This record gives sequence, structure tokens and C-alpha cells, in this order.
Amino acid sequence: MVVRLGIIGFGAEGGMYTKLLTEGRVPQMSLGAICDIDESKRAGAEAVGVPFFVDYHDLLSSGTVDAVVTTVPHYLHPQIGIAALDQGLHVLLEKPVGVYTRQARRVIDHAATRPDLVTGVFFNQRTNPLYIDLKRLLDSGELGRLRHTCWIITTWYRPQGYYEQSAWRATWGGEGGGVLVNQAPHQLDLWQWLCGVPKKVFAKCVFGFQRDIVVEDEVNAVVDFGDGVTGHFLTSTSDLVGTDRLEILCDQGKVVVEDSSTVTITRLTQSERELSDNAGMDFVRELFTGKLDRDQLMSVETREYSSVWGEQHAEVLRNFAAAVESGGQLLAPAADGIHGVRLANAMHLSSWLDREVSIEDFDEDAYLVELNRRIAAEGLFPQREE
Repeated sequence: MVVRLGIIGFGAEGGMYTKLLTEGRVPQMSLGAICDIDESKRAGAEAVGVPFFVDYHDLLSSGTVDAVVTTVPHYLHPQIGIAALDQGLHVLLEKPVGVYTRQARRVIDHAATRPDLVTGVFFNQRTNPLYIDLKRLLDSGELGRLRHTCWIITTWYRPQGYYEQSAWRATWGGEGGGVLVNQAPHQLDLWQWLCGVPKKVFAKCVFGFQRDIVVEDEVNAVVDFGDGVTGHFLTSTSDLVGTDRLEILCDQGKVVVEDSSTVTITRLTQSERELSDNAGMDFVRELFTGKLDRDQLMSVETREYSSVWGEQHAEVLRNFAAAVESGGQLLAPAADGIHGVRLANAMHLSSWLDREVSIEDFDEDAYLVELNRRIAAEGLFPQREE
């Protein structure tokens, strides 16, 4: 079986998926149809020989596709996903699954009522061999219990012109947020996929800090995993140099990932606490005088990874097609999509209320009230209902 994919939203992402499919990068999948509200994009569909639709409902009922991918503004992901499921189609939701948790949960719960259909999330970073290997290492327990983690991800440089290309971009009513909603969802997903879901967060979001926008363009957040384990997340869209550095400190070692391509794994010969408890004054003297032989205490391994343009996205499509065809395991099932949305929402709410916010018992009502307050102040889009 070759899965016929309908692309809803023929922008940059939709164009990439079209290219991957027409180049044969996903053997189990073909391009079935394209939909976009911009009639001028019909020529692009005709160029690759597939039907074009202006209304996604017409595509869903056309019989030309077996599955769809939602490359549209974030608020539309849940409603299109639900409509596709109601038409008996498989669904691949672009990130984020929704802008706020109540909206995301709606499509996730709906997908659960259709176990005969495959519903996944387009978390392409989960296909990166570096993070696959890292998750395997952490899950094995070799490095022991998590102590602290920090991710600085500021490689999302966006000039002012980027925000002015569409009226909905960088608005509360049209996009639902800034860097947390648009650029950082992959890291918010990976961070929790690797380290677990935090219990609480305190965040400082800066709105329109270095750009003429109303949403956040820089975020500093401290998360609490419980039992003394903490984490720090920093992201920005105004750092032209940019940094991508993930640190994960555990009882018996440390992992540092640079630029999502180089990982350094330091393994201690025993747990740090055991080392501390057994260290005498000779150890202390050698430590303070710079004579400590660290090679006796740890080993260091460095691994380099490379990537090919589009390969991560192609692998998500291949994985999704295999799940549709033979019931294979999804890289990111729909239910996984709630974690990143909830953490982003909690960071927003913490900053708005200037206090620590629970993630375990996240207050969805309070979030929606605050979001709608900002949508109303913009005066550009209707407020969101439950």
C-alpha cells in the first residue's frame, strides 16, 4: 500500500514535503492533493500533477488522499485534525498540536476514539540519531539519576521582516505566542522526552524585547522536576551568533550536546556522592593545587553526527507511512503532543502572573483567561472559546 498524503497549507513546510514526496524520498507515500486558501498556489499543485483545493473540507471528502498533514497556522491544527479523523483519514499534525492545552487535548482525545486511524505529531528532531542514542543512554540508567539539565537554544535568529511577512505572525490571536510556540516546540518536546516532565516552572518571558511584536522573543525559565532536580531553559530570536547547548548532569556522569551534532559523554568511575564521601584530605589538596588526576575519576567520549537536508522530515513521513500500512510504532503519537504545549503555556502563565506555576495541575482556565485578555487588547482576532 502506498499512502496518498494530502498537504493542507502550501507554504514553506508544505513545499518541503511536496519536494520530498515528488523526489521519491518516501517510497511508501505519494502526494495525493494540495490545499491552500491562496488560489495563486494552484499552479504549484498543477506543476506536480495533483488536485488543488482552496477549502480543506473539499480535500478531506475528495477521496484523493488517505492521510493529511497540517502545515497551517497553529490554531488550525486541532480543528483540521478532528475534521480529517471524522472523514476516516489518518492525520499527521504539525507542531505544536495546538496553541493551548485545552485545544490540544481536544484533538488528542478525539484521536483516541479512532484507534483504527493513525494520528501522529511531526516532531522531526526525534529522528536525529544523536538524540535517539542519547535517549537510549539515559533510559539505560548507566549515568544514574538526573540532577540538573540546561538547554540554551538561541539559534532562532529572526529579523523584523520575518514577523511582518504575515498579519497573523507574532500575534496572540493569530499565532498564540512567539518563540515558545513557533521556534522552540522541538526543544520543549526533546527536553521532556529525554529528561522527563517537570512538575513546576517559573519563567520570565520578555514580550517585544528586541522586535516590534507583542509576543515573547526571549524566555528564561527554571523548571522543577521534584526531589531537588531542576532545569533551566533559555531561548531567543534576537541572538545573531546563536547557541545550541544542552547539558544533562546525572549522578554518575554528564552529557553535553553542542549544535545538535556533537555529544560529549563523561562517565564517572563511581557515583559523584560516593566519590565525595570517600575523598580524603589528599584528594582535597590535589583538587585545590590543580594536581588532581581526573583521568582516574572519569572517562570522556565524544561522538560526531551529521545530517542531510530534509532527512529528518523524510524519516517522519516514512515512519508515519509504515504505521498506517502495517501498524508500526510512531515516533511521536498524538498524546505526546500535549507535553510541549503545556510547558509553553505554563511558561507564559508564570510570566504573566509573576509566580511559579504547576505543570502537574496546570490551570487551563487561568491560561485561557489571560490569553483572551491579550487577544482582546490586540483587537485583530476573535477571542478563543473552550
